[in-house]
Amino acid sequence: MKILMVCLGNICRSPLAEGIMKAKAKTHALNWEVDSAGTGYWHVGELPDPRSIAVARQHGIDITDQRARQIKPADLDRFDLVLAMDQSNYRDILRLQQQDEAPKAGIHMILPLAYPSQIQDVPDPYWDDNGFKKVFDMLDDACEQIIRRWKAGGLHPTPADHSLQL
Repeated sequence: MKILMVCLGNICRSPLAEGIMKAKAKTHALNWEVDSAGTGYWHVGELPDPRSIAVARQHGIDITDQRARQIKPADLDRFDLVLAMDQSNYRDILRLQQQDEAPKAGIHMILPLAYPSQIQDVPDPYWDDNGFKKVFDMLDDACEQIIRRWKAGGLHPTPADHSLQL
């Protein structure tokens, strides 16, 4: 399984989601490829936000090898699953998808995928120092739930309709 985590600038939420999912996949002995990207271009090449690095480090996860990048149409063919952090990111990815005749990826928001009865954004903590711990906890729970559903056989990317069978 190849998963791409996407937020706005690829310095706060999606680097955390990438780091968390990589750590959990390793713990669960899953050979998953996980990456992250942003819908915007202004942080390309930068390290994750120092506050994201700090909260990840508090949980034994090192995200300092990550560098921000912008999502590209080719990502929709490379990845099986593209997970947006909020509705704005989701809409931007769907617009990008329109440039690809037959994208492979299932495109979803991360929290509703983990918890189908919820339609909720992962809040952007950029302007709130206290928000990084909350975002980490939300993403940690969501990643664990996605892995549980995968292992139980209830999560299957389907390239034909670009959605997931739940």
